[in-house]
Amino acid sequence: MASIDLNSDLGESFGSWRLGDDRALLKIVSSANVACGFHAGDPRTLLETCALAVESGVVIGAQVGYRDLPGFGRRFIDYAHDDLVADVLYQLGALAGLAGVAGSRVRYVKPHGALYNAIVRHTGQAAAVVEAVVRFDATLPVLGLPGSEFLRLAAEAGLRTVREAFADRGYTAGGELVPRREPGAVLHDPAEVAARVVRLVRDGSVVAVDGTVVPVDADSVCVHGDSPGAVEMASSVRAALEAAGVRVGPFG
Repeated sequence: MASIDLNSDLGESFGSWRLGDDRALLKIVSSANVACGFHAGDPRTLLETCALAVESGVVIGAQVGYRDLPGFGRRFIDYAHDDLVADVLYQLGALAGLAGVAGSRVRYVKPHGALYNAIVRHTGQAAAVVEAVVRFDATLPVLGLPGSEFLRLAAEAGLRTVREAFADRGYTAGGELVPRREPGAVLHDPAEVAARVVRLVRDGSVVAVDGTVVPVDADSVCVHGDSPGAVEMASSVRAALEAAGVRVGPFG
């Protein structure tokens, strides 16, 4: 039986500002990319999200990002190497402590937003993130875009790499994500997205924004939790996968 991990970005509320329905999504996904306080999430929110993940039997991953609360981590920052290493280590340590108190632990690492996109091609920043993970816990898998500098350097460093695809994001003909400011960057039709994910898992391909068919090998599929209708979208994806005979479960 084919299988796939479903992951979602969670714990991104901050104080009285609420984003997404973490409780509902944790009943659908198998892995939770929990924010670490730099791009989103306050300590109480992160602790509560970890506790909800434990309650739901969902694996906890650390979603590390740029120190950019106002921009939600979606603005590139030109870090010095040692600064980025330290910032990633700081985030990993914070979430590891909260996950431990909640009765679990951090089981993988996934960069967020602009950092995720930058390290597809930015070798220096990719190397800094890899160094931080190796220094923190070299047994932690890392999620990233197939073909990225990040996954290449992570594999060279001996880290387990997990190839990620995106359910509701547009792809370029080169297999990269369409920038959010461009047309076709985000898909909104649950039925279309669900069928797209089934094709991705079964055939290893998606249709790019220009109509070309792009090969995409994935071990995990991200369903975003911060968009309108996120719960309906994630539910449709999981139902379609299960109807197609695909088992949903953690990649690890």
